[in-house]
Amino acid sequence: MIERGGIPRQHHLVKDEAGNTIGEVTSGTQSPSLNKAIGLAYVDKAFSKVDSEIFIEIRDKKIKAKVVKIPFL
Repeated sequence: MIERGGIPRQHHLVKDEAGNTIGEVTSGTQSPSLNKAIGLAYVDKAFSKVDSEIFIEIRDKKIKAKVVKIPFL
């Protein structure tokens, strides 16, 4: 997650900048070593490239996130 504002959890929706649903979170947590929220999600192929900006809908707010390679480093 780029912005703070929550932890992605299973079934949270993944959105594009326009607010269109492009995927769904499969798991997420707070990383103690990175001091950030991290998660895994299925997203449309067009948004799967590393460094793509996406948004996770948490409590009716869009929180900015970024696609990265795993493992999270």
